[in-house]
Amino acid sequence: MSPHPPGTPARPPYPTPVTSPDGARPASSASGEPSAAPPVADPRWARPALLALLLVTAVLYLWSLSSSGYANQFYSAAVQAGSESWKAFFFGSSDAANAITVDKPPAALWPMALSVRLFGLGSWAILVPEALMGVATVGVLYAAVRRRFGAGAGLLAGGALAVTPVAALMFRFNNPDALLCLLMVCAIAAVLRALADGRTKWLVLAGVCFGLGFLTKTLQAWLILPALAAVYACCAPVALRRRFGQLLLAGLAMVVSGGWWVAVVELWPASSRPYIGGSQHNSFLELTFGYNGLGRISGNETGSVGGGRPGGGGGGWGQTGITRLFSADMGGQISWLLPAALILLVAAVCVLWRARRAVAAEQAAQRAEFLVWGGALLLTFTIFSFMSGIFHQYYNIALAPYIAALVGMGAALLWRRGGRLALVVLAGTVAVTAGWSFVLLNRSPEWLPWLRWTVPALGLLAAAGLLATARSGAAKAAAADGGEAAGRGGAPRRAAHRRIAVLAAGLAVVTALAGPVAYTLDTVNTPKGGSIITAGPSVRGAMGGPGGGFPGGRRAGMWRGNRGGVPGGAPSAGQGGPGGLPPGAGGPVRGGKQRSRQGFPGGFGQRRRMGGLLNGSKVSDRAKALVEKDAGHYTWAAAAIGSQNAASYQLATQKPVMAIGGFNGSDPSPTLAQFTREVTDGKIHYFIAGGRGGQGGMGGPGGEQGGPGGGRAGQGGSSGDSSKITSWVEKTFKKVTVDGATFYDLTRKA
Repeated sequence: MSPHPPGTPARPPYPTPVTSPDGARPASSASGEPSAAPPVADPRWARPALLALLLVTAVLYLWSLSSSGYANQFYSAAVQAGSESWKAFFFGSSDAANAITVDKPPAALWPMALSVRLFGLGSWAILVPEALMGVATVGVLYAAVRRRFGAGAGLLAGGALAVTPVAALMFRFNNPDALLCLLMVCAIAAVLRALADGRTKWLVLAGVCFGLGFLTKTLQAWLILPALAAVYACCAPVALRRRFGQLLLAGLAMVVSGGWWVAVVELWPASSRPYIGGSQHNSFLELTFGYNGLGRISGNETGSVGGGRPGGGGGGWGQTGITRLFSADMGGQISWLLPAALILLVAAVCVLWRARRAVAAEQAAQRAEFLVWGGALLLTFTIFSFMSGIFHQYYNIALAPYIAALVGMGAALLWRRGGRLALVVLAGTVAVTAGWSFVLLNRSPEWLPWLRWTVPALGLLAAAGLLATARSGAAKAAAADGGEAAGRGGAPRRAAHRRIAVLAAGLAVVTALAGPVAYTLDTVNTPKGGSIITAGPSVRGAMGGPGGGFPGGRRAGMWRGNRGGVPGGAPSAGQGGPGGLPPGAGGPVRGGKQRSRQGFPGGFGQRRRMGGLLNGSKVSDRAKALVEKDAGHYTWAAAAIGSQNAASYQLATQKPVMAIGGFNGSDPSPTLAQFTREVTDGKIHYFIAGGRGGQGGMGGPGGEQGGPGGGRAGQGGSSGDSSKITSWVEKTFKKVTVDGATFYDLTRKA
């Protein structure tokens, strides 16, 4: 909170910009650029407090990090491949022999692959870069908020981001969302600097961040572009023509920084590069605008595992609508402070809309910053609420910095104004936050039952204290106007009012952050693995898994088994622990019960075993030894349907394993003709059957849904090519069974 109690004057954290007599334009430097106002010196406690925040965040994100093992093996295998082959590094290939890429551009893989090159393959080498990105994001957010709203606001914003459950989840995981979140915060920070002084370089830097964001997660990086461009076009302190020129330069920087890689991939001969995973015609542009782009909005995602129903109210990925992010599946991940952020955004814009001429420039600048963060929040919130395609709970990390910034800025603004209305709004915001926290905590009635009653009790005390401060502040002002305050012992009363205000503010912060902190600590202490992960404890009424976590539209009830996002309590698989698991990767079984009954997008049934699609396979020591045997004589030690199946064996052996059909097994790569040619040329040793090592996996032989291709192509089953390959292998080659896993030796005919 702000160091200035209500009713006392506070220096603006940024001096009023130098203006012309009519207040329309800032002064210019000799170079023609507007002069930047230097920031006001922070209080002495600000730097130690920032260092403490960053240290606590680092400890939180690094604590027991290796317990998640390889986390999402799909990306970890690509990291391993990139650490072995620079070509795989550049393209984001799933294996070092460059059969197929992951279904995203490769920027998020690059830091992890470089780390593995330096330190060797292991959980820490893969995940520590993600944790450090989280610390950096908190630091950049603090700096962006502090410049105009002070150190107290920056600390509150940074702390709120650090303990947002979905942020703690993803900054300890190896999906692309961690890097994307960092880049979006950097982009907004650069836009805010440009709004402060009108310098072109800051807007160009923002464009570079958006370009790199595109290379991280394609079009999701550009969701907030319209809001930021509109605010700059309307509010920048330079002439209108110059604003549009700067925006064009920033757009050019964005295209260059994000488009160079796309141009290389599209111009590179397809025969000498890996197939573009997730596309149906080996095209990154198709992937960008289809499966990873507009298809996510409409639900028409060729090659997807399911999705929404266009024109309806939801589908395989949950009900859409304005309440989606407050639902049982999403609420505990992100919405703890979402009502507060929306209330404070509206209140701040109203307060700053009309300003006295003496401070008009400063308040207009503050209003512009609220519009930037608020526009980013509202655009992302709206798209996430109504998109019909693939939507996972962890996507909500995109909202976390916007919510945190608005809470820090709004609370500081109203606190410093200190008027009756401002404090009443703050009190109401605290009460709403406490009430919503109770609702979220009540969705997990068996988990920390004392907390759900403690939070609203503290919230009521904090709200009452703020209301009392508002009343006493008004009385104090009236007495001061009459000149009688000092004669009646006004100084002691003012000190008492100040103590009440500080205590109420402290209780307000505790109220707001108690629930997220508890969820985050639970998340940190629970290993995570697989493709669908969630933060926090089991949630009543969610579709599946802790906090939700699995699509299909069916309620899972309370679920207290593995909390790594693996449906049905199936443990994550990998290398090093029991059955090939990294130590702790499968997650604890709490209470000895697993009671999940989940569905699959498109209604594929409640009992289908999804390890082959969403998680990797268990790799025993004997199976590992089999795949490693004579692996150096082959381009690929083995091939398997689906990227997760291939990833498990690749991580266990550190040998290239071909992922037939890409992540979903639905990509037409390789075709049967291409695969038979590779086998004839002696490039592949084994074919690994089944989605879970031949144990009833997704689309593999012996699967519960009728063998290969059990689902429709593009809807979770293997493609026609994958099915043909499986059938040809089964008829042609000798079968070998090792520890329940089925292999076909492609060098020995049946």
